[in-house]
Amino acid sequence: MNMFTKILIVGPAWIGDMVMAQTLFKLLKQRHPNVIIHVLASKWTSSLLERMPEVDRILISPFGHKELNLYKRYIFGKGLRTENYHQAIILPNSFKSALIPFWARISCRTGWRGEMRYGLINDMRILDKSKLPLMIQRFAALGLNQNESLPEQLPWPALRAQPFSKKVKQSVLVLCPGAEYGPTKQWPANYFAEVARSKLTAGWQVWIFGSKKDQIIANKIQQLTDNVCIDFTGKTSLQQVIDLMPLANAVVSNDTGLMHIAAGLHRPLVVIYGSSSPQFTPPLTRNAQIVSLNLSCSPCFKKLCPLKHVNCLINLTPEVVLAALNALL
Repeated sequence: MNMFTKILIVGPAWIGDMVMAQTLFKLLKQRHPNVIIHVLASKWTSSLLERMPEVDRILISPFGHKELNLYKRYIFGKGLRTENYHQAIILPNSFKSALIPFWARISCRTGWRGEMRYGLINDMRILDKSKLPLMIQRFAALGLNQNESLPEQLPWPALRAQPFSKKVKQSVLVLCPGAEYGPTKQWPANYFAEVARSKLTAGWQVWIFGSKKDQIIANKIQQLTDNVCIDFTGKTSLQQVIDLMPLANAVVSNDTGLMHIAAGLHRPLVVIYGSSSPQFTPPLTRNAQIVSLNLSCSPCFKKLCPLKHVNCLINLTPEVVLAALNALL
């Protein structure tokens, strides 16, 4: 890699994954300070990239999450040929994610072996999950040469927030009760409400963050707390969340994209794990408490509980989360 290398990175689709991709961006800049990084991302995740100083240009993907549209991808890729990229790093493992770098005629196209990508990926890496258990390790390894060892300490995500001029007089607890992935990642609304009531009684404000899809669980929490929480679900952009989150004295979250945003802003954080695992996508901050029952059936990584009981979340009581929260404060 020469000192003026220009790289196109095909970013992941999920918010949390895009936050964790900053580890790769930071690693590339550490190793090659003059590298130019362009990231191809969905409109939804692109706003995160604007808060990552390592990214020199954001390319908005015009394609929907499951849209293939080969001709449109060909035209898009052909339009990138004049950029003269030296390398493409493709973070998703899908077939379609490798098409644009191929059609852009980028000479080195790096990625993990995925679904039928031979030829599209010409710098193919074979993943040993036991050697690279963490997602950030798998992302970072694509920024190294074949068979090169990862540094002992990888740089963690660090999002750049715009500071508010006004300060909040009360302490603030942020709740992130949504779960885009599915119900096996979603701690019950009445449990969140009990945590909220505890802090409201102590004189705190409680803010609820999430997308429009999370308004249902936010409404349930509001009903159980006499509507005294401040509900931001569906009312804030990701950038506004990034700017508001630093005002929080603590955050309680499911294993979601917002959790990774909170970690990237170094907020005191309690993370609730049900069907997923902190061994793969932990909060990348030293100021976090992880709560998980570590049942024999978890992590299953399923969207719906195969055993139809979701005991990994139901049996994880508010008392456990409040104890973890108090340990942070």
